[in-house]
Amino acid sequence: MRYLACAALFAGFAFAPAPATAQMVPSTCHAVAEAVPRATFVSMAGPTRLAQINEEVTITYVTHATYRIESPGGVVVATDFAGYAGETTPDIVTMNKAHGSHNTPFPDPAIAHVLRGWNPEGGAARHALTVDDIYVRNVPTDIRSYDGMEPDGNSIFIFEVAGLCIGHLGHLHHRLTDSDFAQIGRLDIVMVPVDGGLTMSQEGIGEITERLRSSIVLPMHRFSGPIERFLARLPDFAVDMRDEPGFTVSVRTLPRTPTVIVLRGV
Repeated sequence: MRYLACAALFAGFAFAPAPATAQMVPSTCHAVAEAVPRATFVSMAGPTRLAQINEEVTITYVTHATYRIESPGGVVVATDFAGYAGETTPDIVTMNKAHGSHNTPFPDPAIAHVLRGWNPEGGAARHALTVDDIYVRNVPTDIRSYDGMEPDGNSIFIFEVAGLCIGHLGHLHHRLTDSDFAQIGRLDIVMVPVDGGLTMSQEGIGEITERLRSSIVLPMHRFSGPIERFLARLPDFAVDMRDEPGFTVSVRTLPRTPTVIVLRGV
């Protein structure tokens, strides 16, 4: 609780934006779990910019597993980018390896930062990118392949912006370990695949979502299955069905009860 209180206190201060960099910086969302099993405490260390708590982030559902995140400073991110993110050219795109609907081999040259969730040269991909008021990092995960599980074939991406911790689970294929949860840390908002087959089972993704206990859960990667199957796995979460594809949110406006927001098009 001491860590949480201090993190909330520091969130009220603002610092000058930082230029783009690939150097690791301290995370406001990162877990510290060495002493207490399964615990997730927020570190008091912060990145180069901690936002005012009333600064708003805009999140828009685009298609399949692509969400567009727009920072207060105007930085645009597209998740699991397969070539389309709406009318705006993103500044940063993240990709995952599983299928062509999660990546493109020919991203627009105008996109300044293309972050692949796998390392084409082998081993785990490692990203720690700061562009103005947003910090992007990743947690590698494994992926199913013809030969079994491929280590480090995909990534969970975490976006730290305006005092919020936003996670995109990508094309997740397995349950997460305590070490994975520790690397992820606190997620105020999490984007989860809910297809129930090509990624994870409804039971498995429900367990992960319950443990993360994010204030906002954003389903994605849904095919023809009814969304109610996923919602049934989270009986303690509120449900907010929206007619709009996007919304704005700040630290101040996060719901007090964990809420699944189903945006138009999902």
